[in-house]
Amino acid sequence: MAAKTTDDDIGTRDVAKGAGTTLLARLGSVLEVVAQPLYIWLFGLAGFGFYGALWAAINLTQNVANLGTTGAMQRVIPQAPSPEKEVAALRAALILGVVPCILIAIAVFLLADPVSRFFNGDVSDSAQAADIIRLFVWALPLWSFIEVATSALRSRKLFGAEIRLRLFWEQMIRLLMVVGLFYTGWSTWALYAGHLLSLTATCFLCLKLLAKNFELRLMFKGRLYDDMFRATMKAGLAVLPTNIALRLFGDGPAIALNAILPGANGAVATSLYIVARKISSLVQLVRTAFAYVLAPLASALVTGGKERVSSIYGFSTRILVTLALPLAAVLGAMGPTILPVFGPGVEQALIALWILLAARTFEAVCGAAAPIQQVVSAHHHQLVGSITGVVIAVLIGGYFTPTYGLNAMACAAAIGLALASAIPVIQLKLHDDLDPFEWPLLSVLGKAALVAIAGAMLVLLIQMLPQVALRWILLGMVLVALRFSWKVAIGLALLGVVEWSLETQIVMPAALLSRLVMIVQMLPVLVGALWVALRFALPKMDRLAIGEKTARRLRLI
Repeated sequence: MAAKTTDDDIGTRDVAKGAGTTLLARLGSVLEVVAQPLYIWLFGLAGFGFYGALWAAINLTQNVANLGTTGAMQRVIPQAPSPEKEVAALRAALILGVVPCILIAIAVFLLADPVSRFFNGDVSDSAQAADIIRLFVWALPLWSFIEVATSALRSRKLFGAEIRLRLFWEQMIRLLMVVGLFYTGWSTWALYAGHLLSLTATCFLCLKLLAKNFELRLMFKGRLYDDMFRATMKAGLAVLPTNIALRLFGDGPAIALNAILPGANGAVATSLYIVARKISSLVQLVRTAFAYVLAPLASALVTGGKERVSSIYGFSTRILVTLALPLAAVLGAMGPTILPVFGPGVEQALIALWILLAARTFEAVCGAAAPIQQVVSAHHHQLVGSITGVVIAVLIGGYFTPTYGLNAMACAAAIGLALASAIPVIQLKLHDDLDPFEWPLLSVLGKAALVAIAGAMLVLLIQMLPQVALRWILLGMVLVALRFSWKVAIGLALLGVVEWSLETQIVMPAALLSRLVMIVQMLPVLVGALWVALRFALPKMDRLAIGEKTARRLRLI
């Protein structure tokens, strides 16, 4: 079993290291952004939207039915005094989190016909909706087990364990199975069968990792309803409203659009929202990496006093600001080029994309507060922000969406998300005297904003320049990069080769080809903006906290 890190060893270096490995684990979301255009081209906007609504419903149901156990383990396991207590907490989480999902899956399987009437799709999907639900509902217990298992691994500070699970297994197998089944004649069913197969494979790998890092032989020893069971249930129920609120912001709008707008219109709107949400989730990716890391680290540190949490709180907030602002600005400028690649008609999601990018950026700026609040504040404090955000979002979305559709729902989600993110920051200041908004952060914020504006302007310029000029600029960048790093120069040269190959060697529609070529040319701007922000916006102490060796390799110092 892996050795435990002592509380005295925890600092900003652990936050940076954990966030970096967790960010790699969450790169499955990047693969999803790549896979979604393929799914939409294969199954159409309406077909993908119907699938997206069902998966959103499963995600949301799992988040409610697991009784908050994924969040509870971030609080309970780091404070467990022995391996026996850790396994007892894991056992409690599996019982409380997975068993209800199994029971719900059985009920939905038996009631598939009436349940199918809640989902809108085109004529073909609506005709076979009940049969699709009978198959796909079994993703619910599989996904619940994966969520509980990976949460248990994170609670042991094994932040990199999700890399193989979520990137190489869950996403890659899903992509390969869906495409393979589609071309062997499974049609729409390929989406659902491929997804189930990828979840099944991930469950087996989760079990292997749990056996490696927990003493599972103790699982069947001791009383079932013990102090760890009660502690897990209490902590889970305390964070459950917050977890539900966060999931509602992610999956609720897709489900609501599908239900409010009739027929194929609901499925298409759902698909458009999912695309906009997925692109904006690249900004959320940064915030999520730190959220996964901060909860267990803060839980371990808080036993020595809340003041020990202050340093990792401020450090995390500065990193989030530095990365989120340039990333959101450049992605927003790339939006008109990226969206048509997802399929015909997807450019309708542009305004929704801008709205969600703004919301995710604001969430990232405030993002370090929520996971810290989960473990250092009173349980009832966590409810205020999440409940307020959800209520406001429901009121705005319910009133305006029937008339204004997709953009109204995006605005509702953005406003609710902003409230749910800002309120924990205020509460930590008032109740726990924790405040990251001091001079280093204000300086970082100003410099990162300047980098964000410059990056967005460069992307807009690329969209106006002819291809010949862009190739000369890329060649100049390669020559300049040779003076600093041959690895960067090779990377830029490879991008040039990819761009040339796309334009001259691959046969596809001219409009799609030109946009793919332009996206390749924009990637150096995206990466460069992130590097410039890290190099010049972050204080030197924060760059050193990333790790002196890593910082020197990346030329951040």
